[in-house]
Amino acid sequence: MTDAEETRALLALNLIPGIGSTHIQRLLGFFGSAREVLQASHRQLANVAGLSPGIIERLTKEKQHISADQELELVAKHDCDLLTLHDSAYPEALRNIYDPPPILYVKGKLIEEDAEAIAVVGTRHPSRYGRLATEQLTRELVNAGFTIVSGLARGVDGIAHRTALESGGRTIAVLGNGLSRIYPEEHTELAEQIASQGALLSEFAMQAPPLATHFPQRNRVLSGLSLGVLITEAAERSGSLITARLALEQGREVFAIPGEIQARGSRGPHQLIQQGAALVTSAEDIMHALPAYTVPANVAFHDTPRQLPELNPEESDIWNALGTTSMHIDTIIQEVAMPPARVASILVMMELKGMVQQLPGKVFARKSQMPGT
Repeated sequence: MTDAEETRALLALNLIPGIGSTHIQRLLGFFGSAREVLQASHRQLANVAGLSPGIIERLTKEKQHISADQELELVAKHDCDLLTLHDSAYPEALRNIYDPPPILYVKGKLIEEDAEAIAVVGTRHPSRYGRLATEQLTRELVNAGFTIVSGLARGVDGIAHRTALESGGRTIAVLGNGLSRIYPEEHTELAEQIASQGALLSEFAMQAPPLATHFPQRNRVLSGLSLGVLITEAAERSGSLITARLALEQGREVFAIPGEIQARGSRGPHQLIQQGAALVTSAEDIMHALPAYTVPANVAFHDTPRQLPELNPEESDIWNALGTTSMHIDTIIQEVAMPPARVASILVMMELKGMVQQLPGKVFARKSQMPGT
Protein backbone atom coordinates (compact mmCIF):
# COMPACT_ATOMS: atom_id res chain seq x y z
CA MET A 1 0.00 0.00 0.00
CA THR A 2 1.42 3.39 -1.00
CA ASP A 3 1.20 6.58 1.03
CA ALA A 4 -1.06 8.03 -1.67
CA GLU A 5 -3.48 5.12 -1.29
CA GLU A 6 -3.62 5.52 2.49
CA THR A 7 -4.16 9.28 2.18
CA ARG A 8 -6.97 8.65 -0.28
CA ALA A 9 -8.60 6.14 2.08
CA LEU A 10 -8.21 8.47 5.06
CA LEU A 11 -9.72 11.32 3.05
CA ALA A 12 -12.73 9.16 2.18
CA LEU A 13 -13.14 8.15 5.82
CA ASN A 14 -12.97 11.79 6.87
CA LEU A 15 -15.78 12.62 4.43
CA ILE A 16 -18.33 10.34 6.12
CA PRO A 17 -20.83 12.58 7.97
CA GLY A 18 -20.78 12.22 11.74
CA ILE A 19 -17.42 10.45 11.91
CA GLY A 20 -15.15 12.71 13.93
CA SER A 21 -11.46 12.70 14.74
CA THR A 22 -11.91 10.63 17.91
CA HIS A 23 -13.82 7.93 16.01
CA ILE A 24 -11.16 7.86 13.30
CA GLN A 25 -8.36 7.55 15.87
CA ARG A 26 -10.09 4.55 17.45
CA LEU A 27 -10.63 2.94 14.06
CA LEU A 28 -7.03 3.50 12.98
CA GLY A 29 -5.77 2.18 16.31
CA PHE A 30 -7.80 -1.01 15.89
CA PHE A 31 -7.35 -1.73 12.17
CA GLY A 32 -3.95 -0.11 11.58
CA SER A 33 -4.88 1.87 8.46
CA ALA A 34 -7.74 3.78 6.87
CA ARG A 35 -7.78 1.34 3.96
CA GLU A 36 -8.42 -1.57 6.35
CA VAL A 37 -11.22 0.42 8.00
CA LEU A 38 -12.99 0.89 4.68
CA GLN A 39 -12.69 -2.82 3.97
CA ALA A 40 -13.96 -3.91 7.41
CA SER A 41 -17.30 -5.69 7.79
CA HIS A 42 -20.11 -4.66 10.13
CA ARG A 43 -19.09 -7.45 12.53
CA GLN A 44 -15.46 -6.32 12.53
CA LEU A 45 -16.44 -2.70 13.15
CA ALA A 46 -18.56 -3.82 16.11
CA ASN A 47 -15.38 -5.05 17.83
CA VAL A 48 -14.00 -1.49 18.08
CA ALA A 49 -14.46 -0.10 21.59
CA GLY A 50 -16.19 3.25 21.89
CA LEU A 51 -18.24 3.09 18.68
CA SER A 52 -22.02 3.37 19.10
CA PRO A 53 -24.37 1.18 17.05
CA GLY A 54 -25.39 4.29 15.12
CA ILE A 55 -21.81 5.10 14.15
CA ILE A 56 -21.17 1.48 13.11
CA GLU A 57 -24.32 1.49 10.99
CA ARG A 58 -23.36 4.77 9.36
CA LEU A 59 -19.85 3.56 8.61
CA THR A 60 -21.12 0.32 7.12
CA LYS A 61 -23.58 2.12 4.86
CA GLU A 62 -21.65 5.25 3.85
CA LYS A 63 -18.22 3.74 3.19
CA GLN A 64 -19.65 1.90 0.21
CA HIS A 65 -20.56 5.16 -1.51
CA ILE A 66 -17.88 7.63 -0.44
CA SER A 67 -15.31 8.59 -3.07
CA ALA A 68 -12.32 10.81 -2.61
CA ASP A 69 -12.12 11.73 -6.30
CA GLN A 70 -14.27 14.87 -6.19
CA GLU A 71 -12.59 16.02 -3.00
CA LEU A 72 -9.13 15.62 -4.52
CA GLU A 73 -10.26 17.66 -7.54
CA LEU A 74 -11.36 20.47 -5.21
CA VAL A 75 -8.06 20.29 -3.34
CA ALA A 76 -6.17 20.74 -6.60
CA LYS A 77 -8.54 23.41 -7.93
CA HIS A 78 -8.03 25.61 -4.85
CA ASP A 79 -4.27 25.04 -4.75
CA CYS A 80 -4.37 23.21 -1.42
CA ASP A 81 -2.36 20.34 0.04
CA LEU A 82 -3.23 17.50 2.38
CA LEU A 83 -1.33 16.48 5.50
CA THR A 84 -2.01 13.31 7.45
CA LEU A 85 -0.79 12.38 10.92
CA HIS A 86 1.89 10.23 9.30
CA ASP A 87 3.39 13.09 7.27
CA SER A 88 6.60 14.61 8.59
CA ALA A 89 5.28 18.10 7.78
CA TYR A 90 2.27 17.62 10.09
CA PRO A 91 2.76 20.08 13.02
CA GLU A 92 4.33 18.12 15.86
CA ALA A 93 2.60 20.08 18.62
CA LEU A 94 -0.80 19.39 17.07
CA ARG A 95 0.05 15.73 16.49
CA ASN A 96 0.51 15.29 20.25
CA ILE A 97 -2.87 16.58 21.49
CA TYR A 98 -5.56 14.15 22.64
CA ASP A 99 -7.60 14.23 19.41
CA PRO A 100 -5.51 15.62 16.52
CA PRO A 101 -7.23 16.02 13.16
CA PRO A 102 -6.44 12.88 11.14
CA ILE A 103 -6.13 15.02 8.03
CA LEU A 104 -5.35 18.70 7.52
CA TYR A 105 -6.18 20.76 4.46
CA VAL A 106 -3.47 23.39 3.93
CA LYS A 107 -3.33 26.41 1.65
CA GLY A 108 0.02 28.11 1.84
CA LYS A 109 3.00 26.62 3.60
CA LEU A 110 3.87 25.44 7.09
CA ILE A 111 7.52 25.78 8.07
CA GLU A 112 9.62 24.53 10.96
CA GLU A 113 9.66 27.95 12.61
CA ASP A 114 5.87 27.80 13.03
CA ALA A 115 6.49 25.58 16.04
CA GLU A 116 7.15 28.86 17.88
CA ALA A 117 3.55 30.09 17.68
CA ILE A 118 1.18 32.03 19.91
CA ALA A 119 -2.57 32.04 19.32
CA VAL A 120 -4.18 35.48 19.62
CA VAL A 121 -7.96 35.42 19.97
CA GLY A 122 -10.78 37.53 21.33
CA THR A 123 -14.11 39.19 20.74
CA ARG A 124 -15.62 39.85 17.34
CA HIS A 125 -16.54 43.35 18.57
CA PRO A 126 -13.40 44.83 20.16
CA SER A 127 -13.33 48.25 21.74
CA ARG A 128 -10.71 50.75 20.72
CA TYR A 129 -8.67 49.59 23.71
CA GLY A 130 -8.99 45.96 22.60
CA ARG A 131 -7.91 46.84 19.09
CA LEU A 132 -4.84 48.76 20.29
CA ALA A 133 -3.87 46.04 22.77
CA THR A 134 -4.18 43.34 20.11
CA GLU A 135 -2.07 45.35 17.67
CA GLN A 136 0.62 46.08 20.24
CA LEU A 137 1.01 42.55 21.58
CA THR A 138 0.84 40.99 18.11
CA ARG A 139 3.48 43.36 16.79
CA GLU A 140 5.77 42.61 19.73
CA LEU A 141 5.30 38.85 19.34
CA VAL A 142 6.10 39.03 15.62
CA ASN A 143 9.21 41.11 16.36
CA ALA A 144 10.27 38.39 18.80
CA GLY A 145 9.97 35.77 16.06
CA PHE A 146 6.64 34.14 16.87
CA THR A 147 4.12 32.95 14.30
CA ILE A 148 0.63 34.30 15.05
CA VAL A 149 -2.23 31.79 15.00
CA SER A 150 -5.86 32.89 14.95
CA GLY A 151 -9.24 31.96 13.53
CA LEU A 152 -9.88 34.51 10.73
CA ALA A 153 -13.03 35.70 12.53
CA ARG A 154 -14.14 39.31 12.63
CA GLY A 155 -12.68 41.50 15.33
CA VAL A 156 -9.61 40.46 17.29
CA ASP A 157 -8.76 37.54 14.97
CA GLY A 158 -8.68 39.74 11.89
CA ILE A 159 -6.68 42.42 13.71
CA ALA A 160 -4.09 39.86 14.82
CA HIS A 161 -3.69 38.44 11.31
CA ARG A 162 -3.41 41.88 9.68
CA THR A 163 -0.94 43.18 12.25
CA ALA A 164 1.24 40.10 11.81
CA LEU A 165 1.26 40.58 8.04
CA GLU A 166 1.94 44.31 8.27
CA SER A 167 4.80 43.59 10.68
CA GLY A 168 6.41 41.23 8.19
CA GLY A 169 5.67 38.13 10.26
CA ARG A 170 4.06 34.78 9.65
CA THR A 171 0.47 34.00 10.53
CA ILE A 172 -1.73 30.91 10.36
CA ALA A 173 -5.53 31.04 10.10
CA VAL A 174 -7.50 27.99 11.27
CA LEU A 175 -10.96 27.88 9.67
CA GLY A 176 -14.17 26.31 10.92
CA ASN A 177 -15.23 25.48 7.35
CA GLY A 178 -13.76 24.10 4.15
CA LEU A 179 -11.03 25.93 2.25
CA SER A 180 -13.11 26.25 -0.93
CA ARG A 181 -14.87 29.19 0.73
CA ILE A 182 -13.78 31.95 3.08
CA TYR A 183 -15.86 32.89 6.11
CA PRO A 184 -16.51 35.66 6.79
CA GLU A 185 -16.62 36.66 3.14
CA GLU A 186 -15.14 40.10 3.78
CA HIS A 187 -11.90 38.39 4.83
CA THR A 188 -11.34 36.86 1.41
CA GLU A 189 -8.50 39.23 0.51
CA LEU A 190 -6.99 38.84 3.99
CA ALA A 191 -7.08 35.06 3.58
CA GLU A 192 -5.18 35.32 0.30
CA GLN A 193 -2.50 37.41 2.01
CA ILE A 194 -2.25 34.90 4.85
CA ALA A 195 -1.82 32.02 2.39
CA SER A 196 1.07 33.89 0.75
CA GLN A 197 2.78 34.75 4.07
CA GLY A 198 1.77 31.74 6.15
CA ALA A 199 -1.04 29.23 5.81
CA LEU A 200 -4.78 28.60 5.94
CA LEU A 201 -5.69 25.36 7.74
CA SER A 202 -8.85 23.31 8.12
CA GLU A 203 -9.76 19.78 9.12
CA PHE A 204 -13.11 20.05 7.35
CA ALA A 205 -13.95 18.88 3.84
CA MET A 206 -13.38 21.45 1.11
CA GLN A 207 -17.05 22.42 0.79
CA ALA A 208 -17.98 22.17 4.48
CA PRO A 209 -20.06 25.18 5.62
CA PRO A 210 -19.18 27.25 8.74
CA LEU A 211 -21.51 25.40 11.12
CA ALA A 212 -21.66 26.45 14.79
CA THR A 213 -20.57 22.96 15.85
CA HIS A 214 -17.36 23.30 13.83
CA PHE A 215 -15.91 26.18 15.83
CA PRO A 216 -15.19 24.37 19.13
CA GLN A 217 -13.37 21.77 17.02
CA ARG A 218 -11.52 24.57 15.22
CA ASN A 219 -10.53 26.08 18.57
CA ARG A 220 -8.72 22.93 19.75
CA VAL A 221 -6.56 23.16 16.61
CA LEU A 222 -5.84 26.83 17.32
CA SER A 223 -4.54 26.05 20.78
CA GLY A 224 -2.94 22.77 19.69
CA LEU A 225 -0.71 24.55 17.19
CA SER A 226 0.51 27.05 19.77
CA LEU A 227 2.81 27.33 22.77
CA GLY A 228 0.18 29.46 24.42
CA VAL A 229 -3.05 31.35 23.87
CA LEU A 230 -3.44 35.10 24.40
CA ILE A 231 -6.91 36.51 25.08
CA THR A 232 -6.91 40.25 24.46
CA GLU A 233 -10.59 41.10 24.97
CA ALA A 234 -13.60 38.79 25.36
CA ALA A 235 -17.00 38.45 27.01
CA GLU A 236 -17.54 36.07 29.93
CA ARG A 237 -19.12 33.43 27.70
CA SER A 238 -17.36 33.26 24.38
CA GLY A 239 -15.46 31.05 21.99
CA SER A 240 -12.24 32.66 23.19
CA LEU A 241 -12.75 31.27 26.68
CA ILE A 242 -13.48 27.85 25.17
CA THR A 243 -10.13 28.13 23.40
CA ALA A 244 -8.48 29.02 26.72
CA ARG A 245 -10.04 25.95 28.39
CA LEU A 246 -8.89 23.70 25.56
CA ALA A 247 -5.40 25.19 25.81
CA LEU A 248 -5.22 24.26 29.49
CA GLU A 249 -6.40 20.72 28.73
CA GLN A 250 -3.61 20.46 26.15
CA GLY A 251 -0.99 21.72 28.59
CA ARG A 252 -0.60 25.09 26.89
CA GLU A 253 -0.08 28.43 28.61
CA VAL A 254 -2.97 30.90 28.83
CA PHE A 255 -2.37 34.65 28.86
CA ALA A 256 -4.83 37.50 29.33
CA ILE A 257 -4.60 41.28 28.97
CA PRO A 258 -6.30 43.28 31.75
CA GLY A 259 -8.72 46.06 30.84
CA GLU A 260 -11.05 48.64 32.32
CA ILE A 261 -13.15 47.02 35.04
CA GLN A 262 -16.36 48.57 33.67
CA ALA A 263 -15.84 47.28 30.14
CA ARG A 264 -17.73 44.17 29.05
CA GLY A 265 -14.81 42.99 26.97
CA SER A 266 -12.61 42.91 30.06
CA ARG A 267 -14.78 40.37 31.86
CA GLY A 268 -13.41 37.37 30.00
CA PRO A 269 -9.71 38.18 30.50
CA HIS A 270 -10.31 39.17 34.14
CA GLN A 271 -12.13 35.89 34.76
CA LEU A 272 -9.21 33.98 33.27
CA ILE A 273 -6.73 35.93 35.41
CA GLN A 274 -8.76 35.11 38.52
CA GLN A 275 -8.59 31.45 37.50
CA GLY A 276 -4.82 31.51 37.14
CA ALA A 277 -4.07 32.80 33.64
CA ALA A 278 -0.95 34.91 33.39
CA LEU A 279 -1.65 38.66 33.35
CA VAL A 280 0.40 40.16 30.54
CA THR A 281 1.04 43.67 29.27
CA SER A 282 3.80 42.90 26.77
CA ALA A 283 5.32 40.07 24.78
CA GLU A 284 8.12 40.01 27.33
CA ASP A 285 5.66 38.75 29.95
CA ILE A 286 4.60 35.96 27.59
CA MET A 287 8.13 34.91 26.73
CA HIS A 288 9.25 34.77 30.36
CA ALA A 289 6.25 32.57 31.17
CA LEU A 290 6.98 29.98 28.47
CA PRO A 291 8.86 26.94 29.77
CA ALA A 292 12.40 26.54 28.47
CA TYR A 293 12.14 29.63 26.30
CA THR A 294 15.13 31.97 26.16
CA VAL A 295 14.36 35.63 25.58
CA PRO A 296 16.53 36.95 22.72
CA ALA A 297 18.80 39.76 23.90
CA ASN A 298 18.14 41.97 20.87
CA VAL A 299 14.33 42.02 21.12
CA ALA A 300 12.60 45.32 21.96
CA PHE A 301 9.23 44.68 23.55
CA HIS A 302 7.77 48.17 23.59
CA ASP A 303 7.29 50.74 20.88
CA THR A 304 9.91 53.45 20.97
CA PRO A 305 8.39 56.53 22.62
CA ARG A 306 7.69 59.28 20.16
CA GLN A 307 8.52 62.90 20.85
CA LEU A 308 5.19 64.67 21.05
CA PRO A 309 4.49 68.20 19.82
CA GLU A 310 4.55 71.09 22.26
CA LEU A 311 1.37 71.47 24.31
CA ASN A 312 -0.63 74.68 24.42
CA PRO A 313 -1.81 75.79 27.90
CA GLU A 314 -5.20 74.02 27.69
CA GLU A 315 -3.63 70.78 26.43
CA SER A 316 -1.01 71.03 29.17
CA ASP A 317 -3.74 71.31 31.83
CA ILE A 318 -5.46 68.17 30.54
CA TRP A 319 -2.14 66.32 30.22
CA ASN A 320 -1.24 67.14 33.81
CA ALA A 321 -4.71 66.16 35.02
CA LEU A 322 -4.40 62.73 33.42
CA GLY A 323 -1.11 61.99 35.15
CA THR A 324 -0.26 58.29 34.96
CA THR A 325 -3.82 56.97 35.27
CA SER A 326 -6.84 56.74 33.02
CA MET A 327 -9.69 59.16 33.72
CA HIS A 328 -13.32 59.56 32.72
CA ILE A 329 -14.08 62.70 30.70
CA ASP A 330 -16.39 64.02 33.45
CA THR A 331 -13.54 63.84 35.96
CA ILE A 332 -11.22 65.60 33.52
CA ILE A 333 -13.78 68.41 33.13
CA GLN A 334 -13.92 68.81 36.90
CA GLU A 335 -10.13 68.80 37.22
CA VAL A 336 -9.43 71.44 34.57
CA ALA A 337 -12.54 73.57 35.15
CA MET A 338 -13.28 74.05 31.43
CA PRO A 339 -16.59 73.82 29.57
CA PRO A 340 -17.44 70.20 28.63
CA ALA A 341 -17.58 70.93 24.91
CA ARG A 342 -14.16 72.56 25.06
CA VAL A 343 -12.60 69.61 26.89
CA ALA A 344 -14.12 67.17 24.41
CA SER A 345 -12.74 69.18 21.49
CA ILE A 346 -9.24 69.38 22.99
CA LEU A 347 -9.22 65.65 23.72
CA VAL A 348 -10.06 64.93 20.08
CA MET A 349 -7.14 67.07 18.94
CA MET A 350 -4.79 65.47 21.46
CA GLU A 351 -5.90 62.04 20.28
CA LEU A 352 -5.18 62.96 16.67
CA LYS A 353 -1.73 64.20 17.69
CA GLY A 354 -1.01 60.86 19.38
CA MET A 355 -0.94 62.34 22.88
CA VAL A 356 -3.88 60.52 24.43
CA GLN A 357 -5.98 57.47 23.69
CA GLN A 358 -9.66 56.92 24.34
CA LEU A 359 -10.58 53.77 26.23
CA PRO A 360 -14.07 52.24 26.59
CA GLY A 361 -16.71 54.33 28.37
CA LYS A 362 -15.35 57.82 27.54
CA VAL A 363 -12.20 57.14 29.55
CA PHE A 364 -8.91 58.74 28.45
CA ALA A 365 -5.24 58.06 29.18
CA ARG A 366 -1.87 59.32 28.11
CA LYS A 367 -0.59 57.49 25.04
CA SER A 368 3.11 58.25 25.30
CA GLN A 369 5.73 59.99 27.42
CA MET A 370 5.95 63.66 28.22
CA PRO A 371 6.64 66.00 25.30
CA GLY A 372 10.30 66.42 24.60
CA THR A 373 11.37 63.36 26.61
